[in-house]
Amino acid sequence: MENVQLQSAQNRYDKGHLAQRSLIKRNGAMKSKEPNPMADELAALMMQVANHRCKTSFAKLFSHFGPKINSFGVQRLSQQGLAVDLVQETMTRVWTKAHLYNADKAAVSTWVFTIMRNQCFDMLRKVQHNREDSFGDDIWPLFESDEAENKDDDFLLSSTLLQHVKELPPLQRQVVQGIYMQELTQQELADKLDIPIGTVKSRLRLGLEKLKSFMEKHYD
Repeated sequence: MENVQLQSAQNRYDKGHLAQRSLIKRNGAMKSKEPNPMADELAALMMQVANHRCKTSFAKLFSHFGPKINSFGVQRLSQQGLAVDLVQETMTRVWTKAHLYNADKAAVSTWVFTIMRNQCFDMLRKVQHNREDSFGDDIWPLFESDEAENKDDDFLLSSTLLQHVKELPPLQRQVVQGIYMQELTQQELADKLDIPIGTVKSRLRLGLEKLKSFMEKHYD
């Protein structure tokens, strides 16, 4: 008898639990179908841009997404200038690719932020690729003293830098001299030395880092 009562109680619990889960599921489905005013407004604006090239609608999209993209850019790129570039590049692509947006596949915010992340990744790769070149521009006078107002100072700087070049390890010195004294491109130097261009970039970066360290110590 006791077993029958326990089984009956278990059955009632199971039925109640299943009913509760069913109710939660229905409520969740109903909730997911509830209108999202902001998402609907963004979708309507995007359709205006896609179908009618509406600048007013695009300006509203820009005002909505611009600050969010800028915040993301500052966090990931660590420079306000690059963050502004990210906003411009992302929203330019939103304008030019608006006709490709499909509301059935993604919300406008998802679509825009996907463009933003892809653009940010491209910018990071570009920054990394150009790092050794910009690094060199920061410390190398490139012997432009003929047009400088203070030729004596530039001559001393060049002489000091040349002295430090001689102190570089042979392989790094060879690349630095090839790029900055012989004015070869990285590809031309790679062909001349019969080494991969990646090796040229690596040796150049290491050489410039050492030169910068030398110069910082010299002028401290």
